[in-house]
Amino acid sequence: MTIRSSVVALATASTVLFMAANVQAQSISDALAMAYSNNPSLNAARAQLRATDESVSQALSGWRPQIFANLSAQHTTFSSRPGGELYYNTATVGLQIQQSIFRGFRTVNSTRQAESLVKAQRASLRSTEQNVLLSAAQSYMNVIRDTAIVSLNRSNIKFLGEQVRAAKDRFEVGEGTRTDIAQADARLAAAQSQLNLARANLNADRAVFRQVVGVEPGRIVPRTNIRAMLPHDLKSALSQGAGHHPDIIASQFNIDAAQYNVKVLEGNMLPTVTVEGNVGRSWNPSSTSNLDYTDSASVVGRVSVPLYQGGLVSSQVRQAKEELGSARILLDSARDSVRASIVAAWGSYQAAEASVNAGRAQVDAAQLALNGVIEEQRVGQQTTLDVLNAQNELIDAKSTLVTAQRDSVVAAFSLVAAVGRLTADDLNLRVVAYRPREHYEAVRDKWFGLRTPDGR
Repeated sequence: MTIRSSVVALATASTVLFMAANVQAQSISDALAMAYSNNPSLNAARAQLRATDESVSQALSGWRPQIFANLSAQHTTFSSRPGGELYYNTATVGLQIQQSIFRGFRTVNSTRQAESLVKAQRASLRSTEQNVLLSAAQSYMNVIRDTAIVSLNRSNIKFLGEQVRAAKDRFEVGEGTRTDIAQADARLAAAQSQLNLARANLNADRAVFRQVVGVEPGRIVPRTNIRAMLPHDLKSALSQGAGHHPDIIASQFNIDAAQYNVKVLEGNMLPTVTVEGNVGRSWNPSSTSNLDYTDSASVVGRVSVPLYQGGLVSSQVRQAKEELGSARILLDSARDSVRASIVAAWGSYQAAEASVNAGRAQVDAAQLALNGVIEEQRVGQQTTLDVLNAQNELIDAKSTLVTAQRDSVVAAFSLVAAVGRLTADDLNLRVVAYRPREHYEAVRDKWFGLRTPDGR
């Protein structure tokens, strides 16, 4: 391989990595879809939401009757002198039904509280979904970046190997020195070390990709339409984030839940009205018959008015009001956090785009400089060290460009996440979308049954 062909191979290394694609390529959308389906953190968040759905059914149980069956049996022995022993076997079976009529509005407010917590958990699930998809996009682009850097270092080693051979050839014909050979050897050894480090970084990236996405990375390419989802300006981004970010939505529903919790606890200070029905049969044998029994039935209405509860309920109400105040403060904090994230993501994206443009210009200039130094070396106007330095500057420029391209794509994903739109639905991922409402509706009005809707 000639020096010129080595230069050409090095110049095209990163371009090939960022442009080549085929029908078997694993796109970033494919990776995000697999992360959406496979990521354990996201699946755990879905399970947590399903558990939260049950709180609504539990709250609604306050409207439903409670039914108890009871059975008791007793054996009694009497001993007397004279007369011997007598014994009796008694038994009772009964059925009791309790129905609450009024519980101080606690059932109503508990249901509304549970519904608010479900909605807050749904928003938290969306937040987890965004974080997982953003991590998947970052790991995907990290693999692309470090794959490109590995390729650059391999091309650099080929170029430097050619420089070592050329320096030795010139030394043999008396046109070079041992210093030229030593300098080329030193750069070649350093390049090998950089290649080893780049390979180690790539292996780490692939491991993270496997952890987040759930599969090993295949033939990946950086094509993405994420920039089409970017807001037009910072003002628009802030407006979208304020209205759509799941952290803000979750905080709003947490406030609702805290308000209903205050009402639930205040309901403990109101009267309760219950109706209780009992039916039963008791067997009480007499001395003349073993078949005597008594049937009974009763309906009891109870009204309980709390007068003093040791200060417990009062303390619980005060505590709930403080928790409500905390939830309101957390909403303000969430808004500030989202705003800060949007501003930071917007700035990072703008800076990354500028870095990409600057990086391209730097690569073009460094390539021209290397070509010129090589030509001047041939006529004796530049030294081997000048060529090595120009080559090193080109490799640094290409590595900087590759990193800037990666940062630009990641910054775009981060900005979309910051405004609350990095979801499977917004990205139109080819997945079977998880619909939380299906499980919620399956368990909301379920009166009995130990099996979950999926059969467990």
